[in-house]
Amino acid sequence: MFGRIAQRYDLANRVLSVGIDIFWRSRLVNAVRDAHPLDVLDLATGSGDVAFALARDLPRGIPIVGMDFCAPMIAVAEAKKAAHPGTYPDVAFRQGDGLAMPLADASVDAVTIAFGLRNMADRPRCLSEMRRVLRPGGRVFVLEFSKPWPWLRPLYDLYLKHVMPAVAGAVTGDRSAYEYLCGSIAAFPDVGGLSDEIRAAGFADVSASRMTTGIVALHVARR
Repeated sequence: MFGRIAQRYDLANRVLSVGIDIFWRSRLVNAVRDAHPLDVLDLATGSGDVAFALARDLPRGIPIVGMDFCAPMIAVAEAKKAAHPGTYPDVAFRQGDGLAMPLADASVDAVTIAFGLRNMADRPRCLSEMRRVLRPGGRVFVLEFSKPWPWLRPLYDLYLKHVMPAVAGAVTGDRSAYEYLCGSIAAFPDVGGLSDEIRAAGFADVSASRMTTGIVALHVARR
């Protein structure tokens, strides 16, 4: 499904969020920068937006690996990197399964995942995998959709069920993919629920910051 929409994925994100997704990712990048990691794994990297933003904001020389299960998405990310030769020397992309990452235990300082956790077939297993590859004291940064403030929920539900699939279908030519994605947003836990899942995976110092009336939240936790 993600392979089908890979070529127009970035455009759809900009249109559907009215550009606010750039701000959401900047909050994630700022949090990672403030943690001063030695290296970063961006899981479910998609077309590489977070990996590239990290490379622009972190000091030169910090390795950033973007990993995704979907080969067409990795191809789009590689093409974006190739279009700017010499700009992102610290960024590398590789295919990998978030439920069984091809990485050694305790091998990275920070793991980021932006709007990808809800698409994992087994969230607890993915969270456990992220903890496994983190070094002791390393941090995970989860940027995901959440539940908006109660007064907004009726309008937000209407947007998810009817407006978003129609607009995304027009942009990408694949309405069915976004009907699934909208359903995954609606079914995803709220801030408290996701915080509990992160703690259950063995993380400590779990915090959450809500953005844009609560429709998105950034969770940060420590191994």
